[in-house]
Amino acid sequence: MPGLVPGIYVFLDDAKTWMAGHRRAEATPSFRRLCPTMTSVAIDIPPCSSVTVAGATLVVAGVTLVADLSGALFWEEQGLLVVSDLHLEKGSSFAMRGVLLPPFDTVATLGRLAAVIARHDPHMVIALGDSFHDRDAHGRLSTNDREALSALQARRDWIWISGNHDPALPSDLGGVVAEEVAIGPVTFRHEPSGAAGEIAGHLHPKARVSTRGRSLERRCFASDGERAVMPAFGAYAGGLNIRDAAFARIFEATALMAHVLGDRRLHTIAASRCY
Repeated sequence: MPGLVPGIYVFLDDAKTWMAGHRRAEATPSFRRLCPTMTSVAIDIPPCSSVTVAGATLVVAGVTLVADLSGALFWEEQGLLVVSDLHLEKGSSFAMRGVLLPPFDTVATLGRLAAVIARHDPHMVIALGDSFHDRDAHGRLSTNDREALSALQARRDWIWISGNHDPALPSDLGGVVAEEVAIGPVTFRHEPSGAAGEIAGHLHPKARVSTRGRSLERRCFASDGERAVMPAFGAYAGGLNIRDAAFARIFEATALMAHVLGDRRLHTIAASRCY
């Protein structure tokens, strides 16, 4: 179904309507492994292709994007910011099962999201699914977190892509819920299919590299130039190694690159050099 912005097609979920300009409308629990964005470990990878302080250029199906060091993608031409797998309220979800983690993941994730939105000031934000860790997570948001999310949505269009963790998001979150969004040659969806021009999430890619005699794991963008899978943005989201067979089914193996999130810069390295 076409949206009202020319060239943008929003495939709506549950027959909800979105209008351009309507702007408000699992692994073994381990704290260190679930929250790499809340720790700081130096990473020093030998120079490779595209390295900058703030991020790197990422080309998907001929479209040039900025791979932000936060784990977001920014399409400057469209004024579009994309984040994936926020997994808000994962900490409270674990707590309900008796696994107690520091209850700050939602605050940390929304804080990082606010920072990247302030940096790029997008006209539109697309959250690529699994924005909430379970079907009821949105109901556990604190009043402050709801207000923070509302402030982030103000004066911009916001699209929630439904994910496997949050397939039925309520309308009171603001924005619109959709199954996928197509803009020009690029389609945004939650689960990757391997189609050309696809930008997806779901797999939480990470890369393990060896540097100075030690092994380090970091989140990364996975891309072969025709398609990309984004890293999980959530503070407590885990990851799947880029050498896993799940990535081999999606990407052209010889072209697959890991754009690894370091502390101060993003490092682009061939997936074949990861292990």
